[in-house]
Amino acid sequence: MTQPEAMQQEVDQFAKDVGASDPVTVIGGKTHWQVGGLPEPETREVRAPAGIWAHEPEEMTVRCGAGTTLGQLSEELARHGQMVPFDMDVNATVGGVLAVGRSGFRRLRYGHVRDLVLQIRHIDHRGKIVSSGGPTVKNVSGYDLCRLLVGSLGKFGCIAEVTLRCLPIPETTRWFTGSLDPFELHEKLYRPSSILWNGLQVWVCLEGVASDVAAQAAPFNFEEVTGPPPFPNVGRLSVEPKDLERHVASSKSACLAEIGVGIIHTNEVVHPPSIPDVNLSLMRDLEERLDPKGRLNPGRQVLN
Repeated sequence: MTQPEAMQQEVDQFAKDVGASDPVTVIGGKTHWQVGGLPEPETREVRAPAGIWAHEPEEMTVRCGAGTTLGQLSEELARHGQMVPFDMDVNATVGGVLAVGRSGFRRLRYGHVRDLVLQIRHIDHRGKIVSSGGPTVKNVSGYDLCRLLVGSLGKFGCIAEVTLRCLPIPETTRWFTGSLDPFELHEKLYRPSSILWNGLQVWVCLEGVASDVAAQAAPFNFEEVTGPPPFPNVGRLSVEPKDLERHVASSKSACLAEIGVGIIHTNEVVHPPSIPDVNLSLMRDLEERLDPKGRLNPGRQVLN
């Protein structure tokens, strides 16, 4: 693990790289680079610090540079039987995943990625280091700024360092498929990790103690498979979970819905819904307050 002095030096250097003058954007693995639109031309590119800086298996927390890849993070945590369920490309970076704010396909069980964040240190528009949240799994008083940064596309600050909550790796993970009613499965299964549906076929991920998983799967006409199907990757739509059936039925191309979550992955180009004026006004006000000169990731749009 990196020594505290070296960690601080890396964050200090990142703050200098971000600076306080010209337009700047942070690049990671570029696995979701198109989300929110591309930065304006001539925007200067910087990279966040990388590396696992502190892992406390007993406390189930990990502290790392925002430029750390998910592959590096998973490898370190697996040595102690732990994980952070991001379920993204292993080349994506921790800071990039949080900046984009999209959860993996096991959100049904593990919740949104923001729920895994305990503390963030970021660089603000002045090039200053700002800390938010707390390093332990406890309630933190005051405004939870670190969760605001999740999904902000770097418009509110450049993420430098992250402390995350870890979870035990399940004893067993099994995927099943069949031609079953996905909504009935959602009601009858106990804490499935994922239920995916393309309108005809369903895929279910069950995790936990091996005997419990086997007992859950037994009543259903399942076929076991090695994993989920390929995800359509042209568009992504977020709807009310109760509206999934209607949207899937009206889809004109291949799609895959996350039952109980409300996400639809599709091969159609998705046009974003109109944003209520009150929400738009709030986000614009936040951008003006947290980045008054508009120098952080110019060109990207959080509400798009």
